[in-house]
Amino acid sequence: MFISKNSISDENNIKYYSGDEGILSLMYHRFNEHKYPSTNIQMDVFKKQMETVKNSNYAFSNPKKFEENFSSPKTNKEILITIDDAFLSFYLEAWPYLKKNKIPFVLFVSTEPIGKKGYMNWKQIKEVSAEKFTVIGHHSHSHEYLIDEDNDFFISDIKKANEIFLKNLGYIPNLFSYPFGEYSKFMRDYISQNFDYAFGQHSGVIDLNKDKFELPRFPINENYGELKRFNSIINSFPLEYEQLLPVEKKLSVENNPPKFKVKFFNKQNNIKNINCYSNELDKWERSNIILNDNTLTIKFRGPFVPRRGRINCSLNDKGKWRWFGVQFPIQSN
Repeated sequence: MFISKNSISDENNIKYYSGDEGILSLMYHRFNEHKYPSTNIQMDVFKKQMETVKNSNYAFSNPKKFEENFSSPKTNKEILITIDDAFLSFYLEAWPYLKKNKIPFVLFVSTEPIGKKGYMNWKQIKEVSAEKFTVIGHHSHSHEYLIDEDNDFFISDIKKANEIFLKNLGYIPNLFSYPFGEYSKFMRDYISQNFDYAFGQHSGVIDLNKDKFELPRFPINENYGELKRFNSIINSFPLEYEQLLPVEKKLSVENNPPKFKVKFFNKQNNIKNINCYSNELDKWERSNIILNDNTLTIKFRGPFVPRRGRINCSLNDKGKWRWFGVQFPIQSN
């Protein structure tokens, strides 16, 4: 039988088709730092994006109510703003605008660089955290490629950040963001025992069936932030599924390419319209999918190439574009 319960990975999934309109999470980093186009957004573009959300039928999602919002089907989609790394450019450029307009967001903080050149300091972070529409999130201590380290290093890194958060904020944030969106099953399971929710950097829309510790976000930057694409992104909807395998997202020689399967719900419509694209062999192409009894498998052309493998699947459901993505960090040796 395809569906097999994993005591940790499936612990929080609702497991029924909900028709959830979802929470679409957007990820930003730098603001008006033109030297870094892959992580930067121009403020004039950012303001237009926020105005686009305001003028849509969607509401900004308040992260202080994330658990309440996550746990029940949304009849109207919400947009969650997240900012990673606490760069000083966020505080100088985006924070005044967000504060004036009371736009809610999560600021994910890595504790090691705080106070250093180009980063916010703790006084500034406390100022941001004092507002009713903001939440400070946990983004590790070092922000290194933690997936390349051993498990003990990962745990010590998280614990060190916890101590620094307690010292400077008086609490440990309950929302976590994996550095570079990379995690192994061990990392995911450890985070699930110490935080309430965790975000990756794979694209897709959150619904109440998504794993609480593998939540998707759409990265927005200069390269992928033009308004046409932005409009397309915020008009995406959840593509729900009952289970996705493999549970282990970290790939090595032994499991690359992975045995990829997705089990959809029987009540879902238009699953036959689904298409997937993947970048195995370091080349984006349409995936060779097999759909049988609401179970999708992919026959890969070959292994994924370091540093990351990706799969994106979408379908047109009576005019609504539904989407989910998966990211596989790949061990290079």
